[in-house]
Amino acid sequence: MENELTEQLRQSDCVFTHGGKFHADDVFSYALLRMIHPGLLVRRGNEVPQDFTGIVFDIGGGAFDHHGNDEKKRENGVPYAAFGLLWQQLGTAVLGDEKQAEKFDFRFVQPLDQNDNTGEPDEIASLIADFNPVWDADEDTDAAFLRAADFAEQILERKFSYIKSNIRADEAVKPYLAQASDGILVMDQYLPWKKAVEKEEGIAFVVFPSNRGGYCAMSVKDSVLKETKCPFPAEWYGKRDKELAEISGIASLRFCHKTGFMLTADEKEDAILACRVSREKEKKSRIFWMRVKKAFRKKKSRRNVISRDHSRHFRA
Repeated sequence: MENELTEQLRQSDCVFTHGGKFHADDVFSYALLRMIHPGLLVRRGNEVPQDFTGIVFDIGGGAFDHHGNDEKKRENGVPYAAFGLLWQQLGTAVLGDEKQAEKFDFRFVQPLDQNDNTGEPDEIASLIADFNPVWDADEDTDAAFLRAADFAEQILERKFSYIKSNIRADEAVKPYLAQASDGILVMDQYLPWKKAVEKEEGIAFVVFPSNRGGYCAMSVKDSVLKETKCPFPAEWYGKRDKELAEISGIASLRFCHKTGFMLTADEKEDAILACRVSREKEKKSRIFWMRVKKAFRKKKSRRNVISRDHSRHFRA
């Protein structure tokens, strides 16, 4: 997805930002621009040259400078810095998804913008700041800026790679969701499934090949309560191999996590069976407690009726 800024960027050989001490804001801004246009050069200085026609950021009072009186803020009140202003225009084009660009702004860009505008501590901003030469070093600041930009670019590359892979995974999970039954989603390959599955209220378990061999079964968390919808039976917790197989009655179960959210099995069919057994136990447990609560409410209602009858009797 292209826009006017990306077109301008691709036609540029060089961008300009301020000189001297650098911060995460200007470093990540350059790293982002260079990712879109590999080989892009940067000039740094205290004043923008009058004949400079490329993109200018964090200096000069233009569209990507945030030091003027006309401070721009997001709807949540977080002020923009240069990185945020650039991301606002480039994020969707970089990730190919507007919602993911907004999420990345909230989780990654905004803390850096906040740090640059207010000094609020941020670990990544602190790491970038450490690339500045120490006070008594005979070191070129521009060279240090480029080293910091290399580091920042690696961070962005990994972040973008994971985000894009998750977008692909959401699409890849859909056919499996269509085939899910009994609240169990079964996949024949590992995919990052949590974001796609958390929207599906009817899915309680996910089964997939384990990277350690065999199969893994995991209980899905309720997106509101943040608790597993249906944990494995408590008597399985922390058990392994023969002991787990004997307790569960399922031959190839190998391990159940001590908190009951995950187990492994040698055979896919046994992993699925473990999920079904757990669902049945949970259903029975819920039915039992629903009956208990219903009985309690009935008894309470009867006591209230008897109490009212007694009151009427004594008043009479």
